[in-house]
Amino acid sequence: MIMDKKAMLKRLQHMELSIGRGRNYFTMSRGSFRYLNTLYLRRPLRFSGLRQNETGMNLIFRDDRSDREYTLAVTADDHGFDIALAGDTDEYNRFWISLPCGKNEHFYGTGETYSEFDLKGQKARIFVAEHQNTSRITRKLVREMVSGVDPERKLPFGAYESYYVQPTFVSSECWYFHADTDRYAEFDFRRDRRIVLQFQEVPVFHIGIADDFETLTQQMHTLLGDSEKLPEWVYDGAILAIQEGCGAVENRVQKALDAGAKICGVWSQDWCGCRRTGFGYQVMWNWEYDRELYPDLPAKIQQWKEKGIRFLGYINPFLALEKDLYAYAAEKGYCVKDRRGRDYLVTITTFPAAMIDFTNPAAYVWYKDLIKKNMIGIGMSGWMADFGEYLPTDCILYSGEPAEKMHNRWPAIWARMNREAIEECGVQNEVFFFTRAGYTGSVGNTPMMWTGDQHVDWSVDDGLPSVIPATLSLAMSGQPLTHSDVGGYTTIMNMTRSKELLMRWEEMNVFSPLYRFHEGNQPSRNVQFDADEELLAHLAKMSGMHTILKPYLMKLEEQAHTGIPVMRPLFMYYSHYDNEYSMYMLGRDLLIAPVLEAGAVRRTVRLPEDHWIELHTMKEYSGGTVTVYAPLGMIPVFMRRDAADLKKETAEALHKEIKK
Repeated sequence: MIMDKKAMLKRLQHMELSIGRGRNYFTMSRGSFRYLNTLYLRRPLRFSGLRQNETGMNLIFRDDRSDREYTLAVTADDHGFDIALAGDTDEYNRFWISLPCGKNEHFYGTGETYSEFDLKGQKARIFVAEHQNTSRITRKLVREMVSGVDPERKLPFGAYESYYVQPTFVSSECWYFHADTDRYAEFDFRRDRRIVLQFQEVPVFHIGIADDFETLTQQMHTLLGDSEKLPEWVYDGAILAIQEGCGAVENRVQKALDAGAKICGVWSQDWCGCRRTGFGYQVMWNWEYDRELYPDLPAKIQQWKEKGIRFLGYINPFLALEKDLYAYAAEKGYCVKDRRGRDYLVTITTFPAAMIDFTNPAAYVWYKDLIKKNMIGIGMSGWMADFGEYLPTDCILYSGEPAEKMHNRWPAIWARMNREAIEECGVQNEVFFFTRAGYTGSVGNTPMMWTGDQHVDWSVDDGLPSVIPATLSLAMSGQPLTHSDVGGYTTIMNMTRSKELLMRWEEMNVFSPLYRFHEGNQPSRNVQFDADEELLAHLAKMSGMHTILKPYLMKLEEQAHTGIPVMRPLFMYYSHYDNEYSMYMLGRDLLIAPVLEAGAVRRTVRLPEDHWIELHTMKEYSGGTVTVYAPLGMIPVFMRRDAADLKKETAEALHKEIKK
């Protein structure tokens, strides 16, 4: 069923409204926020009538106890409706909007979700946090030690937090919702016939409607914003993750090139130094190049660039306490403060760090200048702009704004700073960055997301399979360009990255906008791309496939800048695929079915009704359940016979490479 404006208007006439008061209690531990809501009052308001006007209608509600009137003003535009609450709301900080929905209607988005894609039956928390909740991971690993590893096992949805949240979702009936709010919120999809949306500030929201999902995502893009295009060079091969100095970079890149791999970049997150902790090999958060580890790095970057190898680094909003940059920031008063006026020190993994106060104009300019001078200035072509989700709710900001209200906005402010640095240096066509945290405002400031710190395992909620729902939920929140760390990141306790996992992850990431590796937090315990000849040969094949896809991916990126995501859920084009997240569409023409289970050499796929060509055998299918041979090195890829964006020569080259 596709929603139209008339049907939506009828639904809106049956909205319900409640008001109340409450108080929040947040406790943060390593970016994870435990939340307690003390509710003092919740009062349902009585619907007392509907008044039509020239631009829409007003739904009138009465609070009989106080004899006050409240209005939900519904204003129609070309593509949907704007809705805002009016009335004397000063004494209230809790608002509930209840919207009718269909019993079999499905919902997607609210930012990035890993363990589920379809939110029907779930309650989503709209509050940015570190996804890698330490207590949750510990419970999971302890349970695995007792009961054995079960990759399909998941915790309740409410146990998960997310780096990227947004008060935005899409319905399976082809309409979207976006709220103009910053504070903590909850979207409850657990009822069959109602959605209940809880806000902690006066509700203002927009509902957009379209005849198809491509048009719908374009409308969302118009509302949420557009970012800069990616440099063309990112499609010219793999971006390898290599650390521990210039010598390691040169030696390992040469091994990959000698094996026939296509390499467009090297990502060295320890360019500014390293610290070795109980968690692993970590970055020294001091944003200038380490003269001992990377002597004469600017000259090296130029040499590598002349050979077609770009250099990428790393930065985040924190400073290492033992280094000169923090000493300078502390002297100038550039860090967020605690209630005693001291620098607020936040513990991340195993060590404390100070966070720059982006509401301080001088601090904002100084930090942006570090990016411009110490990163772009030495020739970097890109970087990971990490974190953004750690702003403590009890810190004191220079601007005087409440941190609890600024918390969700922080990742978008961080992304904006990085975007401005690139623009002010005039290098938009050459340099880009990628982020993991986000909120409203991130879409227009971030050119590329990555899906965060997946575990180096096969678990559906945190490992390789979780990349697909994370990517698709971001797509349904208006983020059209996403990728993941090849091989995952997090190694703790008994986790280690296997050779098979790395190879399967490579196969999947070839069919994404960016093919970038990560060594993980404990590189020595994780298999790396150059561990043996088979892995090097696999890299050569996969990087070759990524370069073959360049014309198609660039075409899809053009569409992404109109709002249509590069990686798309099947339901955008085929009904009855409402909760499918073990495969995805790459554009309109390719269906990608990654192998997501250890030891599997075949993949069973439920193909939509259409005309498909499996690119390994070139066998044709018209839909239905099929099982295809998929040993290591052979990812199942199905092309629509009537492909419009994928050129014939690209499809033929892909077939030859897959068949090798």
